[in-house]
Amino acid sequence: MDTGTGNGLVVIPPGRVTLSDRRTRSSWQVEVASFEISAFPVTQSRYAQVTGERPSSHQGDGLPVEGVSWWDAVHYCNALSQREGLAPAYHLYAATETAEWDSSADGYRLPTEAEWEHACRAGSTGPRYGGLDEVAWYDGNSGGRVHPVGLKRANAWGLHDMLGNVWDWCWDVYDAEVYGAYRVLRGGGWADEHWSCRASVRRRSHPTFRIDDVGFRVARSHLA
Repeated sequence: MDTGTGNGLVVIPPGRVTLSDRRTRSSWQVEVASFEISAFPVTQSRYAQVTGERPSSHQGDGLPVEGVSWWDAVHYCNALSQREGLAPAYHLYAATETAEWDSSADGYRLPTEAEWEHACRAGSTGPRYGGLDEVAWYDGNSGGRVHPVGLKRANAWGLHDMLGNVWDWCWDVYDAEVYGAYRVLRGGGWADEHWSCRASVRRRSHPTFRIDDVGFRVARSHLA
């Protein structure tokens, strides 16, 4: 598989995942329909092909793109959809830097938080889908930097770097009551301690936030 230029989508079977919120001490189950998600985070070369930009702090074609905001990520999804003749998934409102998701569109989008966790677990039930050093770049083995995608072992559904290397932006608002427009981040990154690199860990940030351990991967819906 070409990690530098292809989208490398993997079909994820339907299932159910339990999400939880530490603030409210609540949990809830979400039914997840079958969808597609990229096997790797979006790389810098792919991001440059689609947008003409190289925003990352650590440069390298095979490295995951980082230094991208949630707003950048949804822009990328629409640009990639248009490039491939698909209907863009998002209606973007530049004045407020917000977006609406058109669920009838066949274009690329960010995974929902439930989709992300379901895909990450790949049928596993523990905190990780394998031994930490086998599957993830984190502060204990990263040497203080991001690494090329795909070097660590994939999960059972063929997805790499779901844990560690860079956090993935998800579509969802984290907790509107407390954090307003903040969006969900999942997966942990190269600078994080081991406890952040677990399938259930949630992080949040403002949709315009950019840092060198946050990237994203794309998804697509299976439409009737």
